[in-house]
Amino acid sequence: MQHWFKRWAPLALVACAALAAQAAQAAQGAVADTYPDKPVTLVVPTAAAGGTDTIARVVAEALGKRLGQSFVVENRPGANGILGVEAGARAAPDGYRLLFAYAAAVVVNPSLYKKLSYDPAKDFAPVAQIGRGGNLLLVRKDLPVTTLKEFVDYTRARPDKLSYCSWGAGSGGHLAMESLKKQTGMQLVHVPYKGSSPCVNDLMGGQVDAAFADTSTTVEMVRSGRLKALANSGPSRLPMLPDVPTMNEAGFPFRNYAWYGLLAPAKTPPAIVNKLNEAVNAALKDPVVVQRMRELNFSDLPQTTPEQFAATIAQDLRDWAALVKEIGLQLE
Repeated sequence: MQHWFKRWAPLALVACAALAAQAAQAAQGAVADTYPDKPVTLVVPTAAAGGTDTIARVVAEALGKRLGQSFVVENRPGANGILGVEAGARAAPDGYRLLFAYAAAVVVNPSLYKKLSYDPAKDFAPVAQIGRGGNLLLVRKDLPVTTLKEFVDYTRARPDKLSYCSWGAGSGGHLAMESLKKQTGMQLVHVPYKGSSPCVNDLMGGQVDAAFADTSTTVEMVRSGRLKALANSGPSRLPMLPDVPTMNEAGFPFRNYAWYGLLAPAKTPPAIVNKLNEAVNAALKDPVVVQRMRELNFSDLPQTTPEQFAATIAQDLRDWAALVKEIGLQLE
């Protein structure tokens, strides 16, 4: 009897483990089959009406149509995106409270702040990357420059005489300009705002001279002549502003691209994560959604797996950490 036990017990344990794994997989599949059976909340770490909020509502509507439930946007602005990201990290891992975030809130803040209540590498299950792009470098309409090189030369000849605004210390607009300053030796005064809209409004009013700002809400201001666009920090030109070069084309390289992304709390069942991923990618191939994204000047829409999005987050965490260290920026 003892001999039999020693011989067959390990195989029995393996068989039990396999059965348990199969049972768990079947249970996850059953959960995914019925998910979602009630409304889903997308936490957005910005105020309403901004670029992130606008894109989030396009995605929420598309997901609702595909998955048969309402996807409701909940705006949680504040603290450079930290409040909203915290809310997403603390949600129950059941797929009914997700985070829709812009890149900086996820991959830049860990380098800017010594103490955060969340770790983007551990507290989230990446679902899908939504787009890839950048911000427009804008100047007030009466600034006597028409190219990025002219702006650099004009500013260098007037150290600390010009100002630029951003939607907060440590924001993407702030870091993009600080990166350009580091590369060119320009000296400008930073004026932080609590959002992108008041920053852009004051730029149009001439209270500040320049800004990096999101493309989705500023293209029409450029086309109407209320602002001048000198360059785009993204990887390609915008369809609605084909004459505006990328920073790389203008001779001032910038590779820390922006994106939007859908993330679930860590430990969300993989079957739910994969179902959401498939729905997002299907939406990003829908001609209606693609056209809407183009109208918002966000046309670079790669379809990603959760694993690919996780790899992008990991790489961006390293790249932004290097840039923040080079600039020497630290926030409390």
